[in-house]
Amino acid sequence: QVHVVESGGGLVQAGGSLRLSCTASGIIFSPASMGWYRQAPGKQRELVASITNIGTTNYADPVRGRFTISRDNAKNTVDLQMSSLNPEDTGVYYCRVYHRVTEYWGQGTQVTVSS
Repeated sequence: QVHVVESGGGLVQAGGSLRLSCTASGIIFSPASMGWYRQAPGKQRELVASITNIGTTNYADPVRGRFTISRDNAKNTVDLQMSSLNPEDTGVYYCRVYHRVTEYWGQGTQVTVSS
């Protein structure tokens, strides 16, 4: 059974940084894609960044240049380094793992950026 667990959220002032981490367990082979999504209050869940098992990255326009996604294929972990945070980055951040045509989601971690 696959389990996806996020950590690292919290409260930070505008301009600050946070690092989110996600671990996928119960997977033998490296997932094809791992990524981060976020959902702000009253809005739909949206892609933040993703990375394939060969290191190809994709970033949403609002975070490009401020956020960096990385992964460790040996450990099935994916991290999101967030810098220059602003209040619009506030939301619940979810880790998504795409493995063998199935997607798995974590429970989410709250990120709150105060102005």
